[in-house]
Amino acid sequence: MATARWRSRLFPAPADRRLASWLTEPGSLTARCQAASGHFRIRLLSQGSGRPLPDEAAAVGMQRRQRAWVREVLLECDGVPVIYAHTILPRAPRGRLAGWLAGLGSRSLGSLLFAHPGFARGAIEFRRLDRRHPLYGRADRCAGKGDAIQLWARRSAHRLGGQTVLVTEVFLPWIVRLER
Repeated sequence: MATARWRSRLFPAPADRRLASWLTEPGSLTARCQAASGHFRIRLLSQGSGRPLPDEAAAVGMQRRQRAWVREVLLECDGVPVIYAHTILPRAPRGRLAGWLAGLGSRSLGSLLFAHPGFARGAIEFRRLDRRHPLYGRADRCAGKGDAIQLWARRSAHRLGGQTVLVTEVFLPWIVRLER
């Protein structure tokens, strides 16, 4: 099972082409969910100071023990959780991004990232998560099933000035039931 690292290509691709379409979506997942759902909402699970996961810290050039601003949300379509999102923003360098993110509440981070002309998005990376990855358990609990063998995830860094925010999105089983 290819769970060891993040990859720049979606390989091996998931068997379900609908899931692959969601994973490779170049635009805002929020916008796509809104278009595919009668009722969309973002549920804020937590936000505040915390430690990034080791693979997240490495992706943004942080030391493992450094603290970051951490945000966790659940994207729900028609009352069903479809995406668990985990975002980190290093505390240094300081900038306006931390204030913007802290004030989002249950609003979409994607609405900020894709609407503000100053953001530059890095490459999307992919990974299959299993029970060994810390985000797997958090996402699987949100799905309310507890029986997924693996979950697919993607992440990308968004830069604004000297700051970088890393967004990881874990796709829950119900995502494939949404049509574009």
